[in-house]
Amino acid sequence: MQAWRNAFQKKLSLDVSAGGVTLARFLWAGPLAALYLLGLYQAEPVAMPEFSAGFLSFIGGAALMQILATILMVKLFQFRNYAIGVGLAKSEAILAAALGVVFFASPLTWLGWLGVLVGALAVFLLSGASALGTWSNRAMALGLGSGLSFALTSLWVREASLELGLPFPHGAAWVLLLVILLQTLILILWLVLREPGTLKTLLKRSRLTFTISFCSCVGSIGWFTAMSLESVALVKTLGQVEILFSLLISHYLFREKLARADKWGLLLIVLAAVCVVWA
Repeated sequence: MQAWRNAFQKKLSLDVSAGGVTLARFLWAGPLAALYLLGLYQAEPVAMPEFSAGFLSFIGGAALMQILATILMVKLFQFRNYAIGVGLAKSEAILAAALGVVFFASPLTWLGWLGVLVGALAVFLLSGASALGTWSNRAMALGLGSGLSFALTSLWVREASLELGLPFPHGAAWVLLLVILLQTLILILWLVLREPGTLKTLLKRSRLTFTISFCSCVGSIGWFTAMSLESVALVKTLGQVEILFSLLISHYLFREKLARADKWGLLLIVLAAVCVVWA
């Protein structure tokens, strides 16, 4: 779902600003997330949550960081090709591992660290980073900035789910809904003040906008739920299988040429996933 969402965002970015493409990710995701939460309560009623100050601070931080991460990634799509953009943004796994150990008391086993490092090497190969002559400071800054922002988003999402204390998977669903609603409100207000024409463009591209929101919501349900169960670094490393789908989309949909190192990178992603599952 996330690979398709990124592909559709790249397509929309040809006609819409980075802020507009980011809003497309959340615009219809709120109602979809609300329907998902309602379905969970119909299937298994649990107590309504109590929102503490700590919980709300995690929600606010996650919402802002995910907006920033998406904007940086969209700018990266416009600056480099699709596969490289995704690859650079995927630096989030190793950043989440480092931040988790230092600030969130989330240590990894040696096998978990091996998976994270192998996954980072895979991203290095798949992103075309081995061709050092193609790199620039701007691409590096955008990629690492996006990865860092995504890492912080994920860590705060996990903390918010744990803070809420609801049974699985209701807590993650509440976090998802509140984060999306806050992001939608922030982006609509920003675009009304700064880019009012962008909202009209999104309405004209309503089918593509809804498709992006749908893919984003379904993907986020998977991410948020998994991160309520397990360390962010392990979830993100396992989630790097997305790059396989991204490369296929890049090759067959956008007709972008792929590097010879791709086969080695994909093999390493499989190895990283195996390490993470065993860890």
